[in-house]
Amino acid sequence: MFKALYVEKTETGQQVTLRELDEADLPEGDVTIRVQWSSLNYKDALALTGKGPIIRNWPMVPGIDLAGKVEASTHPAVPVGQDVIVTGHGLGESRWGGFAQLARVPGLWALPQPLGLNGRQVMALGTAGFTAMLCVQALQREGVEPASGPVLVTGASGGVGSVAIMLLSRLGYQVVAVTGRLEEQPYLHSLGAAEVLPRAHFTTPSRPLEKARWAGAVDVVGGQVLASVCASMRPQGVVTACGLAGGMDFPATVAPFILRGVTLVGIDSVQCPRRERQEAWARLAELINPRQLDDMVREIDLAEAPQAADMLLAGHVRGRLVVRIP
Repeated sequence: MFKALYVEKTETGQQVTLRELDEADLPEGDVTIRVQWSSLNYKDALALTGKGPIIRNWPMVPGIDLAGKVEASTHPAVPVGQDVIVTGHGLGESRWGGFAQLARVPGLWALPQPLGLNGRQVMALGTAGFTAMLCVQALQREGVEPASGPVLVTGASGGVGSVAIMLLSRLGYQVVAVTGRLEEQPYLHSLGAAEVLPRAHFTTPSRPLEKARWAGAVDVVGGQVLASVCASMRPQGVVTACGLAGGMDFPATVAPFILRGVTLVGIDSVQCPRRERQEAWARLAELINPRQLDDMVREIDLAEAPQAADMLLAGHVRGRLVVRIP
């Protein structure tokens, strides 16, 4: 038997309970993991509250991230006793995820825990940190260098934004943070932001082209914010888009793309190929400052996750939430 957060459909919506499940209830897979840590991401909050169509198979054990120790394995590359991490691949959406003491997955999904990071630190990064690293790598791949000019980060107080600021600053970029919570300015400066701008500057409809300011951008918000960011990019600027907290729509024009040569790069952390995953995690382990990482993390118990999900969606969570699995 093992404990798990269990989400079921009801006549009025859904119900979340912490319950005991049998190991036989686990899905098929060649690797069984004793989960030690997970994390609460924006997508997890939507799944737990039912405020977004995240869960595709019912009933569901949510949690798109997990870190733990292999308890049983028939996969030749994943030995029993190995510390592993799993993120993405539909975990917590179409397949039972990390908000449980046990998880079972295909062996190819399990990555060795990155050298230099323990399970708690890996989940302090989680999908948010992994996504931030993919964004930074995309900016570098597209030719954005520290000398190119300032890089904008929206949704800066959240998980992806916080890690993106930390990484970009560590790499020598001038980072400008955008947030709806200006009271978090000291926190954002501590991560490495040189300047903090209010989100309100980006939430009103923009002209097709605004003043060219940013060489690169990491956008977590989408919607009007993303459109405004694109309109204010420098010639040959690069925008990475990885979130939709501000909406699925994109009320932009083609002007930034055909008159300034702006590149918009989509970031998919769910179906990212295994080799790219390993490269991103290895780079994270190299760049992350453990003290800074610890300062942006709050630890919660599994039973606290549903309430924390409400707080996250209400904008009351700064940085990252790590879920301790008993």
